[in-house]
Amino acid sequence: MSTTRITDEDLKKALLEKEKKPSDEKQRWVQKMIKKAKQYHKICPYFDKRTKMCFLTLGTKCDREGKFDVCPIFKSFLEKKYDEYKAKNQPLPLDFTDVVASPF
Repeated sequence: MSTTRITDEDLKKALLEKEKKPSDEKQRWVQKMIKKAKQYHKICPYFDKRTKMCFLTLGTKCDREGKFDVCPIFKSFLEKKYDEYKAKNQPLPLDFTDVVASPF
Protein backbone atom coordinates (compact mmCIF):
# COMPACT_ATOMS: atom_id res chain seq x y z
CA MET A 1 0.00 0.00 0.00
CA SER A 2 1.63 3.20 -1.10
CA THR A 3 0.76 6.57 0.26
CA THR A 4 1.56 9.81 -1.40
CA ARG A 5 2.42 12.80 0.64
CA ILE A 6 1.63 16.32 -0.39
CA THR A 7 4.38 18.73 0.38
CA ASP A 8 3.66 22.14 1.83
CA GLU A 9 4.79 23.72 -1.42
CA ASP A 10 2.35 21.62 -3.48
CA LEU A 11 -0.45 22.47 -1.07
CA LYS A 12 0.25 26.19 -1.37
CA LYS A 13 0.26 25.94 -5.18
CA ALA A 14 -3.06 24.10 -5.16
CA LEU A 15 -4.64 26.68 -2.87
CA LEU A 16 -3.38 29.54 -5.02
CA GLU A 17 -4.82 27.90 -8.14
CA LYS A 18 -8.14 27.47 -6.39
CA GLU A 19 -8.16 31.16 -5.46
CA LYS A 20 -7.41 32.15 -9.05
CA LYS A 21 -10.30 30.20 -10.54
CA PRO A 22 -13.03 32.75 -9.78
CA SER A 23 -11.13 35.41 -11.71
CA ASP A 24 -10.61 32.93 -14.54
CA GLU A 25 -14.33 32.22 -14.50
CA LYS A 26 -14.97 35.95 -14.48
CA GLN A 27 -12.70 36.54 -17.48
CA ARG A 28 -14.25 33.64 -19.37
CA TRP A 29 -17.72 35.07 -18.77
CA VAL A 30 -16.61 38.58 -19.81
CA GLN A 31 -15.05 37.26 -23.02
CA LYS A 32 -18.18 35.25 -23.75
CA MET A 33 -20.37 38.36 -23.30
CA ILE A 34 -18.11 40.36 -25.61
CA LYS A 35 -18.45 37.65 -28.27
CA LYS A 36 -22.22 37.63 -27.83
CA ALA A 37 -22.35 41.43 -28.03
CA LYS A 38 -20.46 41.27 -31.33
CA GLN A 39 -23.19 39.03 -32.70
CA TYR A 40 -25.81 41.71 -32.09
CA HIS A 41 -23.87 44.96 -32.53
CA LYS A 42 -21.29 46.13 -35.07
CA ILE A 43 -20.24 48.96 -32.78
CA CYS A 44 -20.50 49.37 -29.02
CA PRO A 45 -24.13 49.52 -27.87
CA TYR A 46 -23.13 52.31 -25.47
CA PHE A 47 -21.63 54.53 -28.19
CA ASP A 48 -23.55 57.50 -29.57
CA LYS A 49 -22.65 57.88 -33.25
CA ARG A 50 -23.93 61.43 -33.50
CA THR A 51 -22.01 62.94 -30.58
CA LYS A 52 -19.17 60.34 -30.46
CA MET A 53 -19.81 59.97 -26.71
CA CYS A 54 -19.69 56.87 -24.51
CA PHE A 55 -22.77 56.31 -22.35
CA LEU A 56 -20.81 54.17 -19.88
CA THR A 57 -18.50 57.02 -18.93
CA LEU A 58 -21.35 59.53 -18.91
CA GLY A 59 -20.39 62.16 -21.40
CA THR A 60 -16.75 61.58 -22.31
CA LYS A 61 -15.68 61.18 -25.90
CA CYS A 62 -15.01 57.64 -27.08
CA ASP A 63 -11.48 57.43 -28.42
CA ARG A 64 -12.17 54.00 -29.93
CA GLU A 65 -14.87 55.19 -32.36
CA GLY A 66 -17.30 52.59 -31.05
CA LYS A 67 -15.04 49.55 -31.35
CA PHE A 68 -15.69 47.53 -28.21
CA ASP A 69 -13.83 44.25 -28.66
CA VAL A 70 -10.83 45.35 -26.55
CA CYS A 71 -12.31 48.45 -24.94
CA PRO A 72 -11.26 48.67 -21.27
CA ILE A 73 -14.40 50.63 -20.35
CA PHE A 74 -16.76 48.04 -21.85
CA LYS A 75 -14.76 45.23 -20.26
CA SER A 76 -14.85 46.87 -16.81
CA PHE A 77 -18.62 47.37 -17.23
CA LEU A 78 -19.05 43.63 -17.80
CA GLU A 79 -16.76 42.83 -14.87
CA LYS A 80 -18.92 45.01 -12.61
CA LYS A 81 -22.03 43.24 -13.87
CA TYR A 82 -20.42 39.89 -13.09
CA ASP A 83 -19.63 41.06 -9.55
CA GLU A 84 -23.23 42.27 -9.10
CA TYR A 85 -24.66 38.91 -10.15
CA LYS A 86 -22.27 37.01 -7.89
CA ALA A 87 -22.93 39.33 -4.93
CA LYS A 88 -26.68 38.71 -5.23
CA ASN A 89 -26.20 34.97 -5.84
CA GLN A 90 -28.08 35.16 -9.12
CA PRO A 91 -27.31 32.98 -12.13
CA LEU A 92 -25.08 34.56 -14.74
CA PRO A 93 -26.79 35.53 -17.99
CA LEU A 94 -25.92 33.36 -20.95
CA ASP A 95 -26.50 36.09 -23.53
CA PHE A 96 -25.51 39.76 -23.77
CA THR A 97 -29.11 40.86 -24.25
CA ASP A 98 -29.91 39.43 -20.81
CA VAL A 99 -27.13 41.55 -19.25
CA VAL A 100 -28.51 44.71 -20.85
CA ALA A 101 -32.06 43.90 -19.76
CA SER A 102 -31.09 43.19 -16.16
CA PRO A 103 -32.77 45.30 -13.47
CA PHE A 104 -29.49 46.32 -11.77
